[in-house]
Amino acid sequence: MARFTDLHPPERAPTLLAVVDDLWVIDKPAGYLVHPAGNPAMPDILAWAREVEGAPDGLAPVHRLDRQTSGVVLCSPDPELRTRLGVSFAEREVQKTYRTLVHDLTPAEGLIDRPLPDARRGAPLEARTRYWRLEALGRFSYLEVTPETGRKHQIRRHLNHIGHGVVGDRRYPHRKPRRTPHDPGRLWLHALRVVLPDGRVFEAPLAPELAEHLDRLR
Repeated sequence: MARFTDLHPPERAPTLLAVVDDLWVIDKPAGYLVHPAGNPAMPDILAWAREVEGAPDGLAPVHRLDRQTSGVVLCSPDPELRTRLGVSFAEREVQKTYRTLVHDLTPAEGLIDRPLPDARRGAPLEARTRYWRLEALGRFSYLEVTPETGRKHQIRRHLNHIGHGVVGDRRYPHRKPRRTPHDPGRLWLHALRVVLPDGRVFEAPLAPELAEHLDRLR
């Protein structure tokens, strides 16, 4: 399978999961940006939504995902709705659930409570991440992860700190790099589910290249 890199476009297009009033829910593939970067070699979900789904010009994201991460992204053309939801994210009223594959065998579950340095604020910020091991797959652990705070690269940094780097993470690599069998060629991190304070649930199926990798490891 081809690798997703800064030099190669993604092989899968986004998917529009739902439009509820002014809330657009998009399944972002790895390789797509959330915000445009002015580089045609780096596609973004906002341009895709306008060109393919006829989204309004004012569509903008409520929150972010890293380019290498796939999964649920909420967007809206309504600035008031974006502000309200942004406050809910900031006040930890939105539950976010991720799936990831990490190196080595983790405990069955755990809480990582470790402040993370923040370059913009110039000081460490509190950060908490919970995880549950769903499967042990040889030298890898398949996890469900819920970040209780929203720091930059929080899941990747926290899991790396406890010695279980995310598969495919080149920025925070595992302490003992090793070959990954049937390597999917991307960061193994997927934003599976978002639960809003009003109880609405939006979910993006595990990216097909990740689901295929799990099947091959099994």
